[in-house]
Amino acid sequence: MRERTRLQPIIISEEGGRVPPQCTDIEEAILGAALIDDDVAKNLSSLVKPEMFYVPKHQQIFSVIYDMAIEDKHCDLLTVMVELRKRGMLEEVGGAIYLQDMSSKIVTSHDIEPYARILKETFSLREQLAFTAKLQSMIYNGAELSEVNEFAENEIFRIAGQSQTREPKRIDKLVDELLISTKKIIDNPKSLIGIPSGMSNIDRITGGWQKSDLIILAARVSQGKSSVASVFAQNAAATGHPVAFFSLEMSESQLTTRYMAGASGYSNVQIRGGRVDYKKFLAAGEKVAPLPIYIDDTPNIGIPELRSKTKKLILKYGIEMIVVDYLQLMRGEGQSREQEVAYVSRGLKGIAKEFNIPVIALAQINREVESRADKRPSLAMLRESGSIESDSDIVGMIYRPLVYGIESITIQGPDGKQEVSSKNLIMFDIQKNRNGALCPIPLWHNETLTVISDNIDDINQIPF
Repeated sequence: MRERTRLQPIIISEEGGRVPPQCTDIEEAILGAALIDDDVAKNLSSLVKPEMFYVPKHQQIFSVIYDMAIEDKHCDLLTVMVELRKRGMLEEVGGAIYLQDMSSKIVTSHDIEPYARILKETFSLREQLAFTAKLQSMIYNGAELSEVNEFAENEIFRIAGQSQTREPKRIDKLVDELLISTKKIIDNPKSLIGIPSGMSNIDRITGGWQKSDLIILAARVSQGKSSVASVFAQNAAATGHPVAFFSLEMSESQLTTRYMAGASGYSNVQIRGGRVDYKKFLAAGEKVAPLPIYIDDTPNIGIPELRSKTKKLILKYGIEMIVVDYLQLMRGEGQSREQEVAYVSRGLKGIAKEFNIPVIALAQINREVESRADKRPSLAMLRESGSIESDSDIVGMIYRPLVYGIESITIQGPDGKQEVSSKNLIMFDIQKNRNGALCPIPLWHNETLTVISDNIDDINQIPF
């Protein structure tokens, strides 16, 4: 056992009743996950350090977990309790009951990185407070300008280094991770690496929506992109992946009505007019209500606010994917409209990478598509900024041939090319896929009920 030095909490003045940045819920979640999963404990040792915890007893608990992980000892609730008792710290940190309470609060421990990121951010903010207090003290005590500048530069660099959200990984660890995930797919061919869209042909091409990817759903107005996005969100939630839906165009009640229409078999018009059998409608509500979908209809939202809300939703509800409807309605920064849209596009990709979740964003395309004979949109038609294409990992162009009077089109089916009727048809045309194939995929749409499927028979089935 290495020689230990007792950790001391970071001391920051709480003048005027102000509390330094901290998040005790996150600290408890991280410790709880480490106490029930040895792999999480070992992974955490490369992500965070004991001094990053605000609560002194949390620092002490994690110091034991950290040492055990570094020394490659098995880490769980019992072994940590034994080690704390050896060091005479068990009662000081709240005893066995406190540790058991923390471990019982954890629902899942498969992806602790977003929690670790928030912990590091609050620690860095406290460090910034301590730094500014020290800087003021130096100035008031007559330090030379050169000394003040050197201290400031060194501290800013140090704190910035602590706030980095990801650590470099050796290629051997990355290879191991890929081998493990590939073996899982081989053992279970129906499993996906990413979050399912609910459309088998899309999932076959994408492997599900992947962490850190920005997925753009682009279309002209009234082509069904909001319907497609809402169904993707519903399908993800139905398979246990909590989703946040930021709706800048539709209100929360309009989006809820769409979900209830699909579940009940009543149209939006019937629901709004109260022309429903209430018992059947109530039964539909019992299907929709348990879904882990969180709707935010804040208009004109900007990237900083979206990022802040995403962080809180991850903390509170374990959000695994967000949907933004739609990109060009977000508030951007820049001297021109193109610069504003580019700022939003880069910001959305940044959120996807920072929180390691897929971000699905809707985007409008320009009118150029209407001058084409086949009405098929292209990447060049993305409105107002080419950065949308460059920032994205996947771009799915959505169009409905029947809207333009095209009654049938030829698509690539399992038995080769075939001509199909355009009635109820939505084409999901993958025109950019950073890690996969490009192809048009037919989906079928019951517009009245906002039901979309890759099986035409599904859209004609009324739930009751």
